[in-house]
This record gives sequence, structure tokens and C-alpha cells, in this order.
Amino acid sequence: MTAAYLASESGTFIAFATAPGPQPFTYRLLRPCESSTGNDCSPVLDQSCEAAPDRVVRFLTVQSRPLVQPDGTTVDGTPVPAGWPVGEPVGAWQALTVSCVDVTALNPAPSPEEVFRYFERLPLPQLPTHQQPPGNALVGLPVILFTDGPTTQTHTLDIRGFTVDIRATADAFTWHTGDGTALTGTDPGAPYPHHTVTHDYPSGTYTASLTTTWSGTYSVDGGASLDVPGTTTTDGLPVTFTVVEAHAVLTDPYD
Repeated sequence: MTAAYLASESGTFIAFATAPGPQPFTYRLLRPCESSTGNDCSPVLDQSCEAAPDRVVRFLTVQSRPLVQPDGTTVDGTPVPAGWPVGEPVGAWQALTVSCVDVTALNPAPSPEEVFRYFERLPLPQLPTHQQPPGNALVGLPVILFTDGPTTQTHTLDIRGFTVDIRATADAFTWHTGDGTALTGTDPGAPYPHHTVTHDYPSGTYTASLTTTWSGTYSVDGGASLDVPGTTTTDGLPVTFTVVEAHAVLTDPYD
């Protein structure tokens, strides 16, 4: 990546895409292995740099090239070919330093809104709907609704070169009972005898389904955990069942 301007603050260089005015040099920023020559490149050449949660700081080799000044010369005496435009780089790249460089302005970390756009497209679980009793239900006997799918899931994404870990959590469940009623809560339900979500039906055939609302947290390059600024939903497979009315039948105890 290239930078038009470098500033120094507390021992760390800060790179900018634009300069506050005419500059004597332009800059190129490389990972140490990228700037290494021969076959001696080793991961130990890379080092970690401390950074605030909203900053991107990397250990980089900084190279510079002089820019042609208004008088047609360069500040370091690099020869300028005849007719070379003012403000254009000239000569070869020269190593300046190897240091921690704040490159947030060149490639800012994914914003919460950008992460949310990815969050909306995650292949999150479509939690199925189950009902008890299995088969036909009876009028006057509540139908138990529950799901048994995973309610948390972690995804690791590459967003513009940043490693973004997203943890999605199902935190709201809307049961569409099939008779026009919607039951919403934070409980995924459970089968008998630990059931927590039930609904009474009149006789008829119904299709029940579940809409799950997912929230999330994320971290960038192993940094602090932040909230995804929004939620998304998934719709699971429905279940169809019939509710019948039981009728008493007199029988002869001697039969």
C-alpha cells in the first residue's frame, strides 16, 4: 500500500492517504517478508503492534521515493530527467525504516455497519419447528412447540484483509401457530415434560413455523468484542398437524 504523508506520534508512524500540502516524498508500506530479498524471508520478521480497538496498526517496512519539487529538483539530490512533471516520484524506492505504522486511514477496519451487511448474509441455522403430541393433537390438550437446532454459531470472515470473527446468538423466537396467533419470547421451548411453549387449538389442521431473530458480537483481528448493530432473522421448516375433538363413547362393560 502507498501513503502520501507520514506523521510520527508516540513512536508510531501514522500513514495518510492525502497530504496537507506539497511533500518531498511519497511512501510505500510493505510487510517485512514482502520487502525481503533472496530466500531469507521468515515469519519472525513480522511483529505484533499494540492498537486501540478502532485503529489498525501493523509492523511494516517503510520505503520512500522523492517527489519532483516546483524548482525541478528533489530534496535528496536524486537526478530528475528532463521534462519530469512536478510532484511525480523519481528514482528507486529507498528503505526508510521498519516500524509499527498506523494504517487506519489507508485501509480502515470494517465499520459496525459494514460488519452488519455481512452478518445479514451469514448462513445462520434455520431452526425447525417440532410439536407434541406427535401426530394428531386433541382439543383441550395444549400443543407443545419447541425447536432443537443450535442457538449459537461462530463465523470467521475475511473483510478487506481483516479477520472478523462473528458470534451469532438466537435471542428471540416467534412461533407462528397457524391459527393467526404469534407467540414471541426468548425461549426456544423444550419437549415434554420440560415444555415451556404451548398453544391451545380448536379442531382443524394447522401449519406452525418458527422465525428466529439473531443478534451478534464481533471482533476484528482478535481485538475487543463489539456488538453487531442490528439483527437478522431466519425461518425454519414448518410442521403440519391436525387437532381433533375427542368424543365419549359408551361401552358395555360386559362386552
